[in-house]
This record gives sequence, structure tokens and C-alpha cells, in this order.
Amino acid sequence: MLERMPAPLPLAKRRWDLVFIAFFAVNLLCITYIVDLEQVVVADPAHFDYPLWPRPAMVDLVHWWGRTFDPPLMAREAWWRATIWIDVVFFGPFYAVAIYAYAWGKNWIRIPSIIWASVMMTNVIIILFEELAGLHATPRPGIVLLANAPWLLLPVVVIARMARRERPFSAEAA
Repeated sequence: MLERMPAPLPLAKRRWDLVFIAFFAVNLLCITYIVDLEQVVVADPAHFDYPLWPRPAMVDLVHWWGRTFDPPLMAREAWWRATIWIDVVFFGPFYAVAIYAYAWGKNWIRIPSIIWASVMMTNVIIILFEELAGLHATPRPGIVLLANAPWLLLPVVVIARMARRERPFSAEAA
């Protein structure tokens, strides 16, 4: 006899999942395919033509942030570009799938979430080391730490949420 899987709790009863969905949506719609994509399509921010996407105002905003707070973003060294490519190629699709899975309580997102969170924390720690003590250290470490904190802290919470139970969305996980 087949064992029946417990139904997921309604999203309204999984409040942390609403936080994760909002975080994934911001990343998908703003960070990955605007901020990060700009760094893929504009190789040299000192000499470039505006791409079709992101729009010029968005490119200018990314460059303002880089000039004002985030020198590694403007330097675009090879290791930095590698983290950006990871975001564009792997994290972007993950965010789209994760929004669906968290909204509908799909337990198969558990392991991909743990993998995403682990890679995200690794990337952010490497980036913060450069930001704080590297060749292109920021002149405004407090602002950069605050700006990057969600990408360091939310993955910790995702791991805590997903590592506790095999079926994180079911009533037994509540």
C-alpha cells in the first residue's frame, strides 16, 4: 500500500516562507537580472555602450553604487565575475523555481535550498573579505556590511528551516 504524503500547510501558516518568497522575488527581479546582469553585459564600466537590458537608468544606478560604496563591483576582477556568473546562470533559475516551490509547499526544494544557501554564504563571505580588507576595499564598510547582510543571514535561516525535517512544508514540520 502506498503511503500518502501529508499535505503542505497553507502558505498563510508558513510565515517564514513568505519572507523567503519575497527575498527570492527581489533577487530574481532586481538583483540577478538587473544588478548582476549589468556586470555581465558591461565588461568595463569606464568604457561602454548602454545595453538593451538593463535600461540606462539601472546601469547608472549600479555604477553609482559601485563608485560610491562598492569598488570591487567596478573593478570586476575575474573572481568577482565568477560570482556574478554563478548568480546569473544558477541562482536566477533557482529563484524562479524556489518561488513556486515555497509558495506551493513542494518538499523537493529542500536540498536545492540547502545547496543554494551554502553557495550563497560562501560567495558573500569571499566578497565581504575583499570589500573589507582587499585591494579594492570599500570606503564605507558599515553600509556595505548592512547592504550584504540579507545575503549572509537569510541563507542561514533557509538552512535552519530546510535541514530540520525531510518534509519542511507539512503539518508535522510546524
